[in-house]
Parts: sequence; C-alpha cells; structure tokens
Amino acid sequence: MVAARGLSAQAVWLVAAAAVALVLALMAGESGFRLTLTATGIVLIVLTLGLVAFTRIETRREGRLAAQLQMLLGEDAAPCFSTDELGQILFRNTAAITRFGDRPAASLVSALQEQMASPSAVMFRLQTRAAGSGWAREDVVTRRGHMRLSVHRLARTRFLWRIEEFQDRSPGARGAEGLSLPMVVANRAGVVLFSNEAMRRLLGERPKRLDRIFSRPRFASGEFVQVAAVSGPVRAIAAEVEGVGDRREIYLLPAQHRPEDDSPAEFETLPVPLLKFAADGFLQAANRAARDLLLRETAGLAIHDLFEDLGRPVGDWLSDIVEERLPAGAEVMRLRGAGEESFVQVQLRRFVELGRPMALAILSDASALKRLEAQFNQSQKMQAIGQLAGGIAHDFNNLLTAISGHCDLLLLRRDREDGDFADLEQIRQNANRAAALVSQLLAFSRKQTLKPERLDMAEVLLDMSHLLNRLIGERVALKVANDPLLGPVRADRRRLEQVLMNLVVNARDAMPMGGTIRIATEALHLADPVLRGDATVPAGEYAVIRVSDTGCGIPPDRIGKIFEPFFTTKRPGEGTGLGLSTVYGIVKQSGGYVFVDSAPGDGTTFELLFPVQDLTEGASERAVPELVPQIQGPRKGDGVVLLVEDEAPVRAFASRALRLRGYTVLEAENAEQALETLADPALQVDIFVTDVVMPGMDGPSWVRQALADRPDVPVIFVSGYAEDCLSEDQARIPNSVFLPKPFSLSELTATVQGQLH
Repeated sequence: MVAARGLSAQAVWLVAAAAVALVLALMAGESGFRLTLTATGIVLIVLTLGLVAFTRIETRREGRLAAQLQMLLGEDAAPCFSTDELGQILFRNTAAITRFGDRPAASLVSALQEQMASPSAVMFRLQTRAAGSGWAREDVVTRRGHMRLSVHRLARTRFLWRIEEFQDRSPGARGAEGLSLPMVVANRAGVVLFSNEAMRRLLGERPKRLDRIFSRPRFASGEFVQVAAVSGPVRAIAAEVEGVGDRREIYLLPAQHRPEDDSPAEFETLPVPLLKFAADGFLQAANRAARDLLLRETAGLAIHDLFEDLGRPVGDWLSDIVEERLPAGAEVMRLRGAGEESFVQVQLRRFVELGRPMALAILSDASALKRLEAQFNQSQKMQAIGQLAGGIAHDFNNLLTAISGHCDLLLLRRDREDGDFADLEQIRQNANRAAALVSQLLAFSRKQTLKPERLDMAEVLLDMSHLLNRLIGERVALKVANDPLLGPVRADRRRLEQVLMNLVVNARDAMPMGGTIRIATEALHLADPVLRGDATVPAGEYAVIRVSDTGCGIPPDRIGKIFEPFFTTKRPGEGTGLGLSTVYGIVKQSGGYVFVDSAPGDGTTFELLFPVQDLTEGASERAVPELVPQIQGPRKGDGVVLLVEDEAPVRAFASRALRLRGYTVLEAENAEQALETLADPALQVDIFVTDVVMPGMDGPSWVRQALADRPDVPVIFVSGYAEDCLSEDQARIPNSVFLPKPFSLSELTATVQGQLH
C-alpha cells in the first residue's frame, strides 16, 4: 500500500508536467519547438496512464495479499506483521493489534522499541538472513521474559514476522527476579538484555550496557570487578555462566578482598558451599557451608583428597579448566571418607585472583539424586527381568502342555503292568515339576492366576503351624504370636501359604546348628505415607507379618540382590534361587509390600505389609474366573467344539483328547480362520475353546465378534498366564471360564464338560 501511494504521488507530478508541456506547445510560435513540446506532453500522459494502471494492479495485488494473510493469520494467537524492506508495517493481525496497538504507518522497530534492546539491529540481522535463505529465527531476552522472532520472505520486498512471547523462559531470567544476587544477561557486544531487581537496586537504574556497570566490561569468571553502584564503587566477584547462543549471564558475588585475609567475611558466610583451588589442585579456601557439607577439616587437602576420580584423575579435570583447555562444567562425584551414598555435584569454573588463575568450585548435595537414580535403575532391571521371566514362562507352558498332554494320551493306552507305564509316569511327573518351576517364574513376573479371598491371618497361621513345624525339623523352634486387633486381608490363600513356607524354609537353612524362627503379626496404622527403602507406603491400615530368625544374616553387598530370580547363596543343587523372587512377586501382585532387615551374625527379619480389607458381606471375592470343579471320573461327551490354538502341538493334543471323550472337534489355527468357519449359519457349535494371545486378532476379540451371532455359546479361554485375558481393558465375556496352561487331559475334558453341562 505504501508503494502504491508513492506511485500515485509520482503520477500527479507527471500529469502536472504534461499539462505544462502542452500549454507551452500552444504558446510556442516555432512549429518545430511546438512539435517537441507536444510530443513531450503526450509521452508524459502515456507514462501517467501507465503509472496509474500499475498502481491499480499493485493495489489489487497488495489487497489480495492482505486478504490472504488475514485469512491465514488473522486469528493466530501470536502477533503477526507484514512489512516492506524498510520495516514499515503493511499488515497486522488481531493479536498484533491487541498486543502492540494499531498505530497507522508505524514501523515494526517502533513497536518493539519498548520490549527489547536494539530492535533495529536484531530486525536487520534477521531480515538479511531471510532475504538470502527465505526464513530466519532468533530467541531474544526481553524485559518481560523471552521472545522468539520468526521472519519469512513473502516477496522480494515483503516479509512476514511472527512473534511468540514466553514468560521467564530465558535461562538468565528464569527465577532471577527473586534472586538476591545481582545478575544481568548481555550479548557479546555488551548490550544488556536483562537485569534483575537486585542489580537495578544496586545501580539505581536499569542498565543499557555493561560498560555502565563495570569499569572493565571484559573479565574472566571469578575475577574481582568494580561495580559502579549508586552509592559509589563496589568490589565484587563476577561469576559468568555461558548462556543460550551468544548470551552472557553474569552474577555478582559479594567480595571485599584483603591481602591479609584469604577468606573474607562475605565468602565465609555465603549460604552456598564454595571452594577455591589453586592451579595445582590444592585447596586455598572453603567457606562454612562447604565445610558443613564435606563434614571434615579441609586444611592442607587437595581436590583428589575430597572427591573420587572420574575415570581419570580429578586433578587433571581441574587443571584443564584452569588452563582453559576445557570450558567450565559440572560433575557428580562421591565424597571421600563420607560413606558409600554421599555424592555432591561440583561446578568448576576458572577465575583470576590477584593475577593468579584459580578454580572456584560450587557444591550441591547430590546424594538424594544418586539414590533416586539407583532406585530407578533397580526398578528398570527388575521390570526387565520380570518381562523376560514372564515371556519364558509363557512359552514353556505351551511346551509343557504338549509334553504332559501327549504323555496322558499314551498313558490311556497302557495299564500299570505295561513296561512303558513307569517311564511315561516319570515323564509326566517331571513335566509337573517343570510346571511348578514355571509357576515360580510367573509369580516373580506377577503374571500368575490368583484367586483372592478375604483371609484372617491368625486363622491361616494356625492352620499352617503343624506343616511349618514339620518343615523346620527338631533343631529349630517355631514361635507364633498374633495381634488380636489384626484386620482381614484380601489375598490368594494358597499363594500366601507358599510365601510363608518359602520364608520359613530360608530361615531354617540360615540356622544349620539350630535356632528360633518367630512369626508375628501386627495391626499397623499409618497416618502419613512412609518411605521404606526404595518404596513409599501410602497412609492407611495394614496387616503386618514378620518372619525373623537367629541365623547367619545377609551380607550388605548381597541384600540388594536377594529378590532377583536365580540368585542364591546356597551350594549347587541345594536351591533354585526362585524362593524369594516368588515371595516378591506374590506379595506385589497381592498389593502388598515386602522389606528385609539383616546384618551378618544378627539374623534376618522379613516384613510383609498387606492393606486391610473391609469387604461387605456378599461382595465378590474373586478377581478372575474360577475353574469349574473337576468332574470325578471321565465320561463320554457329545457336542461340537471349536478349538482355536496357534501352537500346533497344543492344538493336536487338545483335539485328540476331546475326540477321545466323544466330542466333534473343529480346529482353527487363528482367529480369522475361526470366524471364517463360523460364517456358515447352518453349522452348529456348542462351545468355543480358544487361546488368548495369537498372531492377528486375539481370543477375546474374535469371541466377542462371534457371540454377536451365537450369543449362548459357552467359552473356555486358555493361556500361558492370566494377564493375557484378564487385563482390565478387556470386557468380561459372558458364560466364560479360564483354564491356565499347562493343563492335563482330564483338566481339559472336565472343564469342557462343566461348561456344557
């Protein structure tokens, strides 16, 4: 629009010149001169018409561009401007008008004048880059926070600007207003981009350049500088932090250096742990906060006496920073002589004192951070082991189902006098032992099938006392004490008994010369969450079981590994290393917590915490569908079974077992084949037997689809572990039960008969 208005003004002057030429032509007496003036007037008129036409075309083009910009950017939440090559505003959206006002013919520089230092230099730099590459962007520290300027070239002389503002996004400005230390953010040219309230109060004004603050704008971090304060010159230590891009963040630390005193009062009382090191690594000064953090005297020590090495001598790191071979940096290191879990973060920066290059170390306690990191790493490791164990157990259950199933088929054709009967019976028994081992893996990975119910712990312990006494033998005494106020818990009784037996057996093995095992219960009320080891126990009512012994105890270097599967301190052949990992998995899957306290020679105490349950009478006690009771004595069945199983050996065994019991079996290796079989409406199917996890569509998904047309067909789900089909996001399938792998021939046929009859 501005260019169009300029052309219009030129057209007026051309019309005036043409009129003058024609008037002079009428007044001229000489024909040759008259002809020249007339031609000049006509040419000027033609130029005028051309300018008018061009002006109209340019006006329409700019109008269309403004309309397009309004359509695309009119409602953008960020202020947007269109400018010419001189920075004059041609278009602004609603957000720009709201934020910067609607001043006609204003330049973008004037709009940003109050927001940032030297906007003309920033805009010139960005516009030059955009003219060459098509776009440019830069983050700028402003008085209000952080601004991102983006520019795109629309045409040779047209540019589109977009402005995004963020409060306190600048690294220097973040939280700096509330900082008691004076600080500024400046660019490499010495222009101050931001100053906090403490700096403005010290100077008595808002500084524009670093030379207004310091007598020498160029200095090294840690050097003494002279500040032009409102009350007169003030000496301070300048600590400089590398900022984003070319930004300098400068903090002023109070320092009144006196040659006779290497630890001035300001340095001593500063609430930040600070250490000064010479170039050779020896400690020159440590303030009170640093001595309190280090918990030791620091006189005569070097940096390697305070901190453990970083894989290379820590003194070399200090030398590299003092000699400027490395930039200032930070490392987390363990303190020497302060315990295994004492860590500090050391920020090391070079500074110059009385002409000598030195290193300033700023310390912060990192022990909590390292503990959190160790807890996270342990959690990740246990989760990975659990996933691996669950996957292995799932695959082994498929193999064991096929092995034990085909063994059952062979046993059906032999009597006890047969020569192969004993061998087949050994195969079946060892397959069952392998299934028990897999069950322990599933317990650790928390993917086993549980049948929770409301339990009275005192009753459980009373029922188990006789069995536990038989387990521990005559050399070990068992003492049981129950809290009468103990509330009920919700757990799988069989699995809880397994937990107690594993703990008691471990306690017995820890006392080969005899001793005492104590099992005590306690009602515990937690008013607030409690941090125990790596876990936080929420507030609430808990039933506590403590199993303690007077045995040899657990060394500190092993106590962190006892719940890992296959970790054992017993000799080969004496244990699988799955006892405590099974305890861990069952307790965790039941919603409880398990803790251990032990010391070599002082015995071990395992503490189990279960949330107290207050279930109403008649409420559902079961978390998963329960297997139908086995029918005593197999009987001949009739009916059509659709068997869907992707594992061919399992499918072959299940199909033969059901056919032997008189059922008609339709086989499918995946869900898609099963649905294709059911597409025939004339086909009669009495029951679905399906695996849960299969390639393609899973078991619950295809069953829900099939039940839409056959709503009354009962279902049996089979799986290597319960989580496959019992996750919370899967809807309940009506008239369905769950049969975990590995299952025997009788368990399969009994479950089918129970569902059909």
